[in-house]
Amino acid sequence: MDSKRKTALLGLIFLVFLAIAYVENILFFNLAHVRNFFGNQLLAIFMLFVHNTLAISLILLGMTFYVNLVVLNFFRREKYADVLLQHPQIFAVTFTIIVLLLSILRVGALIYGEIDIAYVPQILLISTPIGIIEGYGIYLTISKTLSRTMSTKDLIFIYAIFLIAAIIEVWFINLLAPAAGS
Repeated sequence: MDSKRKTALLGLIFLVFLAIAYVENILFFNLAHVRNFFGNQLLAIFMLFVHNTLAISLILLGMTFYVNLVVLNFFRREKYADVLLQHPQIFAVTFTIIVLLLSILRVGALIYGEIDIAYVPQILLISTPIGIIEGYGIYLTISKTLSRTMSTKDLIFIYAIFLIAAIIEVWFINLLAPAAGS
């Protein structure tokens, strides 16, 4: 199969994963009521791990699709199409910060039902340790994908990071759950 067909297939797979992630996101956030969901720790770890690995796999597919489009000159007319490939770390940091901020807001809405300024310190307390771990995983994924150095060993390491983050997140939310109810 030639490179253009592989890229088109990768784009199609990305769209399929995007649809799956959309459905999973709706199910995850509708079913994940803090008191019920986090009571069963193994289920919560499994659900968070699946949720996070689906999200990171979607980022990986999207970035790989973009890299292939740039490398195959699909953006010939664009002057700065390859700027992300020239500076992958800068983009990785920027994208990671955006994803983490959105994630913090989403977790706050999940725990408290809405974001109230009074709950911001608790949300940050819950989110910071997990955010650092997940942020590192997101950063590695984007940086290695855009620099075209991703290996199977790197991918296993990244998924292990998200497993550790899921375990810590469930432990931390169970630890702070009484504070969230008050």
